[in-house]
Amino acid sequence: MTANELGIGVIGMGWMGQVHARAYSLVRQRFPDAELAARLVICADNVAERAESAKTLLGFERATARWQDVIEHPAVQIVNIAAPNNLHLEIARAAAAAGKHIFCEKPVGRNPEETALIECLARQAGVLSFVGFNYRWAPLVIHAKQLIDEGALGALTQYRGRFFSMYGSDPLGLLSWRFQQAIAGYGVLGDILAHVTDMALYLCGGIRRLVSNSHTFINERPLPIPGKGAHYSRGAPEDPKGAVSNEDYIGALVEFENGARGTLEASRSIFGPKNQMAFELNGRAGALNWDFERMNELALYLQSEEGRHDGYMRLVGGDKYPFHGNFNPGDGSGLGYEDMKVIEAYHFLKAVAEQEACAPNFEDALAVAEVHAAMIRSWASGSWEEVWSMRQE
Repeated sequence: MTANELGIGVIGMGWMGQVHARAYSLVRQRFPDAELAARLVICADNVAERAESAKTLLGFERATARWQDVIEHPAVQIVNIAAPNNLHLEIARAAAAAGKHIFCEKPVGRNPEETALIECLARQAGVLSFVGFNYRWAPLVIHAKQLIDEGALGALTQYRGRFFSMYGSDPLGLLSWRFQQAIAGYGVLGDILAHVTDMALYLCGGIRRLVSNSHTFINERPLPIPGKGAHYSRGAPEDPKGAVSNEDYIGALVEFENGARGTLEASRSIFGPKNQMAFELNGRAGALNWDFERMNELALYLQSEEGRHDGYMRLVGGDKYPFHGNFNPGDGSGLGYEDMKVIEAYHFLKAVAEQEACAPNFEDALAVAEVHAAMIRSWASGSWEEVWSMRQE
């Protein structure tokens, strides 16, 4: 028993819900000095068999097919939402009303308006919140942020952020909920551009205005069998098809409040990059770039006075960088996706134990939503749009 054992309830036991459960369980092992631990109290999924399987596999005390049971359970202090986007608002509203702290996977609702309402509900209830912008937690991304804040790159001038993923490139990929506007809301806007936008705001600060476009390249997909098939499942050419009702691609030109210029881009139907969440950043004194496909490397260019080493150097992950040593000692022993989620879970558990807000939270999700709302307006107007506050009182 540690000094701070926190009761966790996870809603949605697909791949992401299982990732969260494992991450919470590993916090005690990876951060022993923090004296934090997670008690996996209850998991919920509308497919009862999936909930029971998660209970057995991951060590939850109880499983249920009703998400309301998670919120009503007296031992649950943190409600972890890994359910489809159309449930975010309803679950977050109930959790906030019950005084439970909330972790929600991005995009926090189906659209910017729902994000704004969720942020307001949590703030008014006085509960702590957290969002799954996990790419912030790659040790070399944290190092990049430290270099920027220290002024090592000088005044920022250009930023190029992108998330290119092939998960939707196969026309026979099933019409899962992510491709349906009624359930997911927008397509790549919330699913993967949310990471791109959050990273841009995290590294460069606020965006003042932008111009954007969107497109759907694959307009129909095989229908899934209820309760079977997942995000990456594939149908057959002869299967009945349904219409894709949200976008496959988004691109935007942006102007940051600090004067930097940049691009933000995302595609789920591109052919080539597997999972390229990446950014390139230039300043007046240096530059750097990072790509999740090589997450344990950072390319860094810092000018030297004599100019004899005028070019990029390759930094390799190691325990000299934040949190890397909690997983692997020394240089060159790489971390992976779920390690970022453990670092993420650690920060939220620590915030709840200390009762102090920690980023990225619903306020950060709202900042992303405000940028996305300007993109949506730009799709309709075909023009540059200002980014404005959507905060509700």
